[in-house]
Amino acid sequence: MEENQTVVTEFVLLGFCLGLRIHILLFGFFSLFYAFTLLGNGVILGLISLDPRLHTPMYFFLSHLATVDIAYACNTVPQMLVNLLNPAKPISFAGCMTQTFLFLTFAHTECLLLLMMSYDRYVAICHPLRYSVIMSWRVCIILVVISWACGSLLALVHVLLILRLPFCGPHEINHFFCEILSVLKLACADTWLNQVVIFAACVFILVGPLSLVLVSYTRILVAILRIQSGDGRRKAFSTCSSHLCVVGLFFGSAIVMYMAPKSRHPEEQQKILFLFYSFFNPMLNPLIYSLRNAEVKDALRRALCKDRTT
Repeated sequence: MEENQTVVTEFVLLGFCLGLRIHILLFGFFSLFYAFTLLGNGVILGLISLDPRLHTPMYFFLSHLATVDIAYACNTVPQMLVNLLNPAKPISFAGCMTQTFLFLTFAHTECLLLLMMSYDRYVAICHPLRYSVIMSWRVCIILVVISWACGSLLALVHVLLILRLPFCGPHEINHFFCEILSVLKLACADTWLNQVVIFAACVFILVGPLSLVLVSYTRILVAILRIQSGDGRRKAFSTCSSHLCVVGLFFGSAIVMYMAPKSRHPEEQQKILFLFYSFFNPMLNPLIYSLRNAEVKDALRRALCKDRTT
């Protein structure tokens, strides 16, 4: 029986099953959003690297968040743009697994980075006198390395579990990129172990960090309300509200995708959710931080004024 099975060597990403005119229109919009994502996050990285006033632990974590957002977009959007113009163009099995690995790595890493950023804000507001000792550069580097390492290792576990499965039947993925749940639907074997590991990873990487973030911000809110100065209260709320907006967008969409009960049309709804999760979130993050964060706006203003005077 196994001899009659043909091994799948490439996949076809179905993407958005719409008309050609709609595909061309989406190609234009998504290309514009993609450019804005790269530009916005690139500006954040540039400001943090060039402005000495932003050489603090908070913006060190933010620079890695911007790097993850750029990597997110570069991993999924180019393939999606190609598929909009040429829906029949296949992606190799190795390329599909690489895309899955990178997407999961960046998703896990962003979860942990958002947790580290909330811890940084907690220490800054609740323990300001000990902030420089607790959040030393050595500690910050260790936290970032742990975030990237855990994200990569957990993604590697998922991919290795996929590689043990046979793919011998349909080769069309009903998605715009090689999303892990959509890939598993094409496997010619029982995927219960993969599903269990995915659920366990969601608890570890989503529910756990989100719970810690909520605990941190509960204590932060109590500390902010105790601040006597109105300016100090506004400054603390400004820096924290930016991060809280990003946390809400990221964790909210992720939990809905992987942990919420599936509806009658899960695949089409998941495409929209993943579009928001992997495309619009990275585009909105620099906008949120630039509009809600006074220090970033001041750094941008100084950079523009410096360019005008030279």
